[in-house]
Amino acid sequence: MERAVGQQLGHFQNGGSSMVIADPPAAIVTPSRYESQKRRDWNTFGQFLKNHRPPVPLSHCNSSHVLAFLRYLDQFGKTKVHLQGCAFYGDPEPPAACGCPLRQAWGSLDALIGRLRAAFEENGGLPEMNPFANVAIRMHLKEVKESQAMARGIMYKKKKSKKVSH
Repeated sequence: MERAVGQQLGHFQNGGSSMVIADPPAAIVTPSRYESQKRRDWNTFGQFLKNHRPPVPLSHCNSSHVLAFLRYLDQFGKTKVHLQGCAFYGDPEPPAACGCPLRQAWGSLDALIGRLRAAFEENGGLPEMNPFANVAIRMHLKEVKESQAMARGIMYKKKKSKKVSH
């Protein structure tokens, strides 16, 4: 009887020594690169709101705060965006350096907004109240895309809608 109870507890006697068998360690799940970036982006946005004067609680955040965040991020950008007065405006491969500003690339901003849009809802925000899904944000991204394309001499082709045959 004692041996049966010992086996249920994971405790076994082997000759004169005893051995305890522990449960295997829980599998450590490493978040994906996307999930890690989403968490970093969410924390950065939260810090931006806290540093805002006056601080903005997430429940009061709106599209104007998101636009301010995107403008704030431009100072850390690495994409040269030529101004209209620049000799290299519209040149995809300028032959020399110029004093035009570095900005966040459109694709980076688009991906960032996608991650923050998902994070907002994962953190309890209602989809209909999501400031990252606001039309003002979509319009801003469209303007950034078009202005960067013109400044760098890159034309994006509009996607054609697929025809459905019946």
